[in-house]
Amino acid sequence: MRKVMTLLLALSLALPLSLSSAFAGEYPSKPIKIIVPSKAGGSTDASARLFIKAAKNYWPHAKFVIKNVPGSGGQKGFEEIAKAKKDGHTIGMVFTTQIVAHVVSKRARYTLDSFHVMGNVMQDPLIVAVPTKSPITDMAGFVKAAKAGSLTTAVNGIGSDDFVAAKMLERQTGITLNLLPTKGSTEQKAMILGGHVDACIMNITQLHGQHKAGTARIIAILDANRSDILPDVKTAVEQGFPVNMTATRGFVAPAGVDKKILAKLDALLADVQKDEAFLAECKKDVLCLLPMSGEEYLAYLQDLQAETQVFYDQNPW
Repeated sequence: MRKVMTLLLALSLALPLSLSSAFAGEYPSKPIKIIVPSKAGGSTDASARLFIKAAKNYWPHAKFVIKNVPGSGGQKGFEEIAKAKKDGHTIGMVFTTQIVAHVVSKRARYTLDSFHVMGNVMQDPLIVAVPTKSPITDMAGFVKAAKAGSLTTAVNGIGSDDFVAAKMLERQTGITLNLLPTKGSTEQKAMILGGHVDACIMNITQLHGQHKAGTARIIAILDANRSDILPDVKTAVEQGFPVNMTATRGFVAPAGVDKKILAKLDALLADVQKDEAFLAECKKDVLCLLPMSGEEYLAYLQDLQAETQVFYDQNPW
């Protein structure tokens, strides 16, 4: 009897391990949810959908679904990723500066340690734009107009890359802008096209088409170099205003997922980052690539958080 009990005990201890190994080998065993912390139709959403299209080349039997979680400058979506079940079936996109701005302003219910950083995919330099009927044609005119009277400037929410860039311009030039937080680029675009605001600060991919069509005017790119998308538009640096700000868009998983699963996810993203069809689709859709490994992107985010913290301490919002 004692031998039988010993055998049963041994089997009961071994069974969970064998089942665990079996389940790990079946990953993914259900659809992988990708949380996009913005509305459908935006550039972050477009990036996620292009990722899925390319990922199917490497994981043909996997199913991916997108869940858009807009609100609070990405904060709601970031928090949902952080608290998701740690089984590898939920990953998500993050973007800067919002992912770190919510942390430094003590609004976030997450930290960078809440995530496993898979890597970065895109970047999207910021721009300063005005309605086509505006008399402002360059940054000098923008600053002059702001000093003469209040300029209502649309940005994508408090703590967004748009917002931080505006605050940097204020600090550098001594101007005070009437910042109008919006619910996203669609609203900003409508305000500029309708002439309802004096200016907006947003991403180049969100307004380059309107600039080319002559329905809006981009007066500066907030990057060290001119963009291949709009090579005729000068940078703010060229115009004497050294403000650089770009949005990055990468992928993360919740911290605590099995390391073998994370390794598979990291490898999938690495494959997508160099997939020729994916690269061609991004070029066609005018999406600017900035591939980084998980280690590289984590270091980038940590440096950005430290930089944003210094700026926030001097310019709290």
